[in-house]
Amino acid sequence: MQAHGIRARHKRRYKATTNSKHKLPVAENVLARQFETESPNQVWTVDITYIPTGEGWLYLAVVMDLYSRMIVGWAMDERMTRELAMEALRMAKFRRKPAPGLLHHSDRGSQYCSGDYQALLAEYGMRCSMSRKGNCWDNAPMESFFNSLKNERVFHERYGTRDAARRDLFEYIEGFYNRRRRHSSIGYRTPVQQYEAWFEEEKLAA
Repeated sequence: MQAHGIRARHKRRYKATTNSKHKLPVAENVLARQFETESPNQVWTVDITYIPTGEGWLYLAVVMDLYSRMIVGWAMDERMTRELAMEALRMAKFRRKPAPGLLHHSDRGSQYCSGDYQALLAEYGMRCSMSRKGNCWDNAPMESFFNSLKNERVFHERYGTRDAARRDLFEYIEGFYNRRRRHSSIGYRTPVQQYEAWFEEEKLAA
């Protein structure tokens, strides 16, 4: 970056989207900031953020595979509901078909603590882990993704409609972030390259 005169874009302040003031059951922090895994579909992290548009907020729920940092599931809606979070998880489950036992890590938001969401985790055979109260660093990879999304794309666009934002977010996630954006945490590979390298190693081992 220094050699090419590149400077990082600075993060803007934004409001929290987590509502942890509820009486729903909360899981322990099983992940405990162990963000490195040995293979895909061992640990998924999830979260929700918001995107401003001329029609009001658009909420984005995402599911990240920690091994490759790939966004394996996502959903968007004008309301921040448990169904939004569940739709993102359903997409990830459909696309990746993980074996039972996957560790699912989230914050303590009411969407993730809800009975419906917890029932979906049980149906999929996933173990639940949650960040400590008010500690965003317990889900640092997801915070990093949202930081990249906002600073590399959202803060430099003005979305007149929610549909315009949906199209741009889709292109960022599937066209750029998963396939072209390199990550220092995975040896400066893209998420797709990281996954494909693992897949090739598995074929050779077999």
